[in-house]
Amino acid sequence: MKRCVKRNPGSLVLVAVLLSAVLCYAQLDKIVIPAGTPEDQDLQKISNEPDAQKKMAMYEEFVKTYASNPAAVAYGNWQLSQSYQTSGDMKKALDYGDKALAGAPHNLDILVSQTGIAQQMKDNAKVMEYAAKGGETCNSIGKQPKPEGVSDADFASQVNQDKEASKSNCDFAEAAAFNVIASEQDAKTRMAYIERYTTAFPEGKYQDQVASYAMYTLGPGQLNDQARLVAYGEKALAANPNSLPALLLLANSYAEDSKAASWNKGVTYAQQAITVAKADAPDADKSRKLAAGVAHSTIGNVYLKQDKTASAIPDLKSAVGLLKGQDDQQYAVALYRLGFAYAKLNRVTEARDVLSEAVKISGPVQGMAQELLTKVNAARAKGK
Repeated sequence: MKRCVKRNPGSLVLVAVLLSAVLCYAQLDKIVIPAGTPEDQDLQKISNEPDAQKKMAMYEEFVKTYASNPAAVAYGNWQLSQSYQTSGDMKKALDYGDKALAGAPHNLDILVSQTGIAQQMKDNAKVMEYAAKGGETCNSIGKQPKPEGVSDADFASQVNQDKEASKSNCDFAEAAAFNVIASEQDAKTRMAYIERYTTAFPEGKYQDQVASYAMYTLGPGQLNDQARLVAYGEKALAANPNSLPALLLLANSYAEDSKAASWNKGVTYAQQAITVAKADAPDADKSRKLAAGVAHSTIGNVYLKQDKTASAIPDLKSAVGLLKGQDDQQYAVALYRLGFAYAKLNRVTEARDVLSEAVKISGPVQGMAQELLTKVNAARAKGK
């Protein structure tokens, strides 16, 4: 019999588990203390000690006594970490947790514990460090070579058990990492966190939101790094071909490129975004309609740049229809582009109607729309 040392969220206990030959190999770092050993007997004594201060002193002595046993040292340091966390000494709690991780670097319970301590310390860099390590550990489950003598069925069963048992810890780690990104004010630091998240959680549930943060962070007004923006978008799309933020990011980046050779790439990515968004589906929500509207507006803008004015109008009309009531600024952009297209084709009445709507919306497009509307009204007056 072996004694698997586990943590109960409510109190620190030792749980004896009979391990079969299949369960003895670990998909994750598991601290195992064989039952009946001196280490196990001393841990029983510590567990029975009611005084918190005496218990901490006993753990200190336990770590020294069994310094040559990595599992014992890791467990003892972890208990000391939690004890200091309970007493409010977060610095010592983090230090002892790091000592525990040195002996069990892929133990999710300890990584989650360290993440929580770092959150209490409001140390975002440390939160991301531990949460990302947790994500990498979660992502590694089932990727270890199958041990000799273990059947495929038993190995697959153990992988599934490990994934299920780890789910809450993995979810916690990912949420902690995302919250760090969302709360970071410095663009350079935020982008470093985004790249760390993307690597640690390649199939994470927050990938779309993180891609949106990346687009904002690398865009104008923040880091303004076009090459890095495109590289991030391509990487995000490789991980998730249906990522709407990544598709829109790349569509806009290529559409706004100074090189005409890039414009068709912008159209291609925008068309993919429209296909993925399915804005005409009965269950299409605001975000999907917004994505499709922006994509149609991007296509229309490329056609305007390519002097395919008549071809731009259907996409721009679709954009206006989808964006109205969804996003005022994107709606204003689409209106201006449609008004410009009508004006260029000398369809002044239609241009006037569209631009009159655009000038009602406060924002960066308002002045441009007013200027164009003035020219359209003057042309219309001359036409009379």
